[in-house]
Amino acid sequence: MQSRVAPGLVILGLGVAVSGCYMMESSPGTMMTEQSLYDRLGGKPAITAVVDDFVGRVAADNRINGKFANADLPRLKMMLVDQICQASGGPCTYTGRDMKTAHAGMGINGSEFDALVRDLVATLNKFKVPEREKNELLAALGPMKNDIVERP
Repeated sequence: MQSRVAPGLVILGLGVAVSGCYMMESSPGTMMTEQSLYDRLGGKPAITAVVDDFVGRVAADNRINGKFANADLPRLKMMLVDQICQASGGPCTYTGRDMKTAHAGMGINGSEFDALVRDLVATLNKFKVPEREKNELLAALGPMKNDIVERP
């Protein structure tokens, strides 16, 4: 039986709210483009390592691992990497379902969502992701909570 758990539950989209490029002033009157979040995170190899650790952390977390009992973990990891890669301005394309559709009927509550976010933060800390990049990734979580959490 295939799980209804979508990549979005694990990363919770980390998606569209993450901006790809910023403009900053390097000297008066001169603009230069800063690296995308994707590049600042270390590209696909770094994203893949973070996703691998994160999924392992979630699988070991008794507060939420029941939601992943029947998950196809290799596929889940691949979808998460693509989702984060695309959301951070990288060359990947996420082909998964939207968060509301993916999580409909799963009965995810606020505590489970929060536990997942704590697991993500622990992984980002393990990889010493700088505060700025961490905050950009986590900024995407707030709006997605409404599409994922079905009960308080």
